[in-house]
Amino acid sequence: MSDARHGSPVRRRSPMAPPASFLWTRRIVLTLLTGFVLLPVYVMVSSSLKPLEDVSGKFEWIPSGLTVAPYFDIWETVPLADYFVNSIVVAGGATVLSVIVAVFAAYAVSRYTFRGKRVFTVTVLSTQMFPGILFLLPLFLIYVNLGNATGIALFGSREGLILTYLTFSLPFSIWMLTGYFDSIPRELDEAAKVDGCGPVTALFRVIVPAARPGIVAVAIYAFMTAWGEVLFASVMTTDSTRTLAVGLQGYATLNDVYWNQVMAASLVVSVPVVVGFLLLQRYLVAGLTAGAVK
Repeated sequence: MSDARHGSPVRRRSPMAPPASFLWTRRIVLTLLTGFVLLPVYVMVSSSLKPLEDVSGKFEWIPSGLTVAPYFDIWETVPLADYFVNSIVVAGGATVLSVIVAVFAAYAVSRYTFRGKRVFTVTVLSTQMFPGILFLLPLFLIYVNLGNATGIALFGSREGLILTYLTFSLPFSIWMLTGYFDSIPRELDEAAKVDGCGPVTALFRVIVPAARPGIVAVAIYAFMTAWGEVLFASVMTTDSTRTLAVGLQGYATLNDVYWNQVMAASLVVSVPVVVGFLLLQRYLVAGLTAGAVK
């Protein structure tokens, strides 16, 4: 591109670059934040590779010796494998139920008008304002009295814990999926009806595939809520149904705490969540963004 009068090229103005001081300040701040985040991870990993006598006293930043024995001992000190199975069953069951119920409920709220719709949505969302500990005693009494009256053993069972975690994740799941379904054009529903699809068929053939990021985000939220919960799991479970979050307390005895095994078990427990989050993070970001915008 040239100037017509002088025949000289016209230089386009480049956007103003930030000053060097700002770039260095940003780098320093990001470096400090990264170190702050990675410091606990280093402490956990280094402590899990130390002998017990090296982690019982003053913490040494540079280990004098490394061993992988704690990663083998964690399975013998406590029944960690049983706790692992309990956590997978409970978290997986709560996730599946939360997704199924939330999909149907959010589709009804998003696509249909019915009496009490606004009251329902406000009630569902308002449950998130209360701390979870308020529901601990009522749920405990409900489970115990229901078991005494009907013989349905919800207290101390995996099923009871699944229902408990369902009450935590379901309100937020319905609210987020409703926002995601609202962002899907209604013309897709109309096109599915023209092709002869009913409401349920249109939901599973058209809406669910289009809302996959939101559904995955709901599933991740429900799974992580159930996987790391401690308070209700410590009250609502027995020795046979104890989950990983509570089972880690078994490495503390009256005389000592096996800190190296605690750190090793914590890393093992974190692996499924971290791997799943890394694999599905793009769906999580897309689902949360759509729900937040709506």
